Amino acid sequence: MIKILEYNKVNKEEFFSRLSEKVDVSDIVTDIIENVKANGDKALFEYCKKFDKADLTALEVTKEEIDEAFGMVEERFVKIIETAAENIREFHQNQVRTSFVLNKKNGIVTGQKITPIEKVGLYVPGGTAAYPSTVLMDSIPAKIAGCEEICIVTPPNSEGKVNPVILAAAKIAGVDRIFKVGGAQAVAALAYGTETVPKVDKIVGPGNAFVAEAKRQVFGLVSIDMIAGPSEILVVADGNSNPDFVAADLLSQAEHDKNASAVLVTDSYELAEKVSASLEKQIPQLLRSEIARASIDNNGKIIVAENLKDAIEAANEIAPEHLELCVDNPFDYLDSVKNAGSIFMGRYCPEALGDYYAGPNHTLPTSGTARFSSPLSVDDFVKKSQFTYYTADALREVADDVAFFAEKEGLTAHAKSATIRFEEE
Repeated sequence: MIKILEYNKVNKEEFFSRLSEKVDVSDIVTDIIENVKANGDKALFEYCKKFDKADLTALEVTKEEIDEAFGMVEERFVKIIETAAENIREFHQNQVRTSFVLNKKNGIVTGQKITPIEKVGLYVPGGTAAYPSTVLMDSIPAKIAGCEEICIVTPPNSEGKVNPVILAAAKIAGVDRIFKVGGAQAVAALAYGTETVPKVDKIVGPGNAFVAEAKRQVFGLVSIDMIAGPSEILVVADGNSNPDFVAADLLSQAEHDKNASAVLVTDSYELAEKVSASLEKQIPQLLRSEIARASIDNNGKIIVAENLKDAIEAANEIAPEHLELCVDNPFDYLDSVKNAGSIFMGRYCPEALGDYYAGPNHTLPTSGTARFSSPLSVDDFVKKSQFTYYTADALREVADDVAFFAEKEGLTAHAKSATIRFEEE
């Protein structure tokens, strides 16, 4: 049963803690990366046979396979994916940055140039679970950014097939290439390149502990989006909220993972008790009831605050991945929210809207990192280069000041580079 705690009467660390079962897989992942680095496709085929029970003869998904898979997905779902993709495009199109130029006196020009990352790799979980939403959320911002090549890696089933809904989503999103490989070996292939899988510049997307550790180990050779932890939701709800709605929203994250964190902060003890009772009623009805039960019992919490101001303060300290404001006039509280990955406003905005359909990205900072990081966006798929141009007259005017500054840092070569051009004058 979920724990009910009182704000300001319990050590904050108790209800801000995130409990998770951490297993050290670093040595295993290192071995996998080194094997892929040394043996390329041969290692990928071996791992596919070992982990996915698939005896492949080719790693890349063909156009014929994509077209066949597209025809296998029910028409209604295709239309839903297309609508979701359009919502995601519309939202992310507004994130596009433009280059700028500043023309100053004496012919000085400074500016910033925006350039898309050339090649990106998207990890999409497969196997027993299929996440076409991840395909859309990760590939559409990259497409809008103008990335030259967008590649997906995803594990096949034992027959060597990729889930049709993943291929359908990839086709709708405009993904360039798809490879039948998962796990740490897929991350290694993207980071180093093999005979078939191209070396990319950035790797994004969620995965299990092995995928997360592989991303951690290749960071620096390539860029990554983030190391995502277990999923989280924090619901701030007032006493007028429907307890069944709130309980359902908490469970929408609890069913992800036994280590997922579902927290309610409310100003009503009566609502707290009703939500607790509703959880007990709803959990047995879930397909993933065992997972949700463990998540709620181990990491679930209800925090009763004196008022909504304290509730928002608790939310800011927790810095959740998903934050729901189930209150009257939610926009009155938006400016008070400082730390949250994605914010869902009002009583009819469940977090599931963000997972699939509304448009804002669902790849979000977890484990309190919303204090300093942001959701995946178009910005993640571009580079910013600065440029500077000075005429001779412009440099002559400031050369002594630049040299003086450099000498204060003890860097005489820096100083000389500014003054040497005018020594003969």
